[in-house]
Amino acid sequence: MPQLIASVKGVELNHVYLTKDRTTLGRKPDNDIVLDTLVVSGRHCAFDLEGVADVFLQDLGSTNGTYVNDHMVKERTRLGDGDVIAIGPFRIRYLQASGDPASTFGETQMMAADSQMPSQIRASFELVSGTSAGLEVPVVKAVTTFGKAGVAVVSVAHRRNGFFVTHLAGSSTPLLNEKPLGADAVQLFDHDVLDLAGTRMRFLLSE
Repeated sequence: MPQLIASVKGVELNHVYLTKDRTTLGRKPDNDIVLDTLVVSGRHCAFDLEGVADVFLQDLGSTNGTYVNDHMVKERTRLGDGDVIAIGPFRIRYLQASGDPASTFGETQMMAADSQMPSQIRASFELVSGTSAGLEVPVVKAVTTFGKAGVAVVSVAHRRNGFFVTHLAGSSTPLLNEKPLGADAVQLFDHDVLDLAGTRMRFLLSE
């Protein structure tokens, strides 16, 4: 699940998972992310979540500007994994996918205790649809969540004997190789295709 980590001089201030269609940032208290300093405009910028993995940044006419990797944002810009957004003294790091501790419940909690596989095995998802087609997102945590809150969210758990996917939440039922995912965890195999509300992701294993 995409996330933002805001800091000042290396000190983390805020950690936000992007689950809404639009997440706003600004000085006014009704923003989703509030940075209360005069260098930040009342409505400074917004983060738009499209599909599962695409996040677009838009400056909302701020006084002091919004910068991505030291370049001023002049138009709506798609963020890449690891991009650093600068707003005055604040630095906001964008991460495209991450384990979401708020979603690790039930069976998922037990998975973490039995999560070690041989270190030479690597897993990732390759997006095969949307504007991010071709992007590979590594699966490196004991439990990683993917999806969009309220639509379709799955967890991928790293166990001793493989990787397992579970439908956690959302009104849209995810598909694995064109078949609906149920409530039980299902093992993933190389080149399995996961469909999250129209966003297709190919599971890849390598050594």
